[in-house]
Amino acid sequence: MEAGARAFRGARLSIWALVLGAVLVFIVANAHLVYVSFTSDPGCVAHMKDPGAQPGQFRAAKSSC
Repeated sequence: MEAGARAFRGARLSIWALVLGAVLVFIVANAHLVYVSFTSDPGCVAHMKDPGAQPGQFRAAKSSC
């Protein structure tokens, strides 16, 4: 009986280690996304200033440049 309890305890520990690892990966990935969003600056890109006459030609809704 003691061997079965030890195996169950080991399985529980492995499951908790996997859950903890997944949570840590999730937190680190989101922290990286927040860091990149604050440090990146895409700058201005060339775009149409006036609406295009052809279908499918779009312009920026509100230019920040």
